Amino acid sequence: MADLHVIVLPGGGYHRHAPHEGEPVAEWLRGLGHDASVFAYPVLTRHPEPLAAVRAEVRRVRAAGARRVALLGFSAGGHAAGMAAYAPGAAPEERVDAVVLGYAVVSMLLPTHKGSRVNLLGEKATWDARRATSLDQLVTGDAPPSFVWHTAEDSVVPVQHSYLLGMALAGTDVPHELHVLPGATHGVGLAEGTPAAAWTQACAAWLGRLA
Repeated sequence: MADLHVIVLPGGGYHRHAPHEGEPVAEWLRGLGHDASVFAYPVLTRHPEPLAAVRAEVRRVRAAGARRVALLGFSAGGHAAGMAAYAPGAAPEERVDAVVLGYAVVSMLLPTHKGSRVNLLGEKATWDARRATSLDQLVTGDAPPSFVWHTAEDSVVPVQHSYLLGMALAGTDVPHELHVLPGATHGVGLAEGTPAAAWTQACAAWLGRLA
């Protein structure tokens, strides 16, 4: 078994799972020499159901023999990955060793991405509930190493989300990389054939440097 198992969480606004952000990404990770699987976390359900499910999947992968476990999520899947990585209350066997977030929904306090927020928290979510599910509000000094990337002109989940998370990671001295790449399209996945594809090389190198 490879030393690192990466669980891939596709995006889809918490109402579906985008296929191109699932198995093709897991296949790419396997090509780098890592174990990888795609997890269909619950959608069209309310917090904390997705968080509990992702943490249960981390437990399962560890119980199956993985020594190190990372999460890689896109968009709403990035939010689910970040919640599992940063939110309090994780048991030791649920903690992850690293997290990769691609154009993730970070803040539930911002007006964007409303679809993810409504599906996860409901139309009338309180300010406290929105704050409690905003990744940048949850980062502490013991958060796992984080690789964050976004396209510069994303109009669906604006790059401001990743800037907020980057500031939180920097403010707590969490090891991280933050990459903002050319492009305006949301949901690019591996981004093959576009300048944003540079994230895969940077991420591969970052994963290789993890102790």
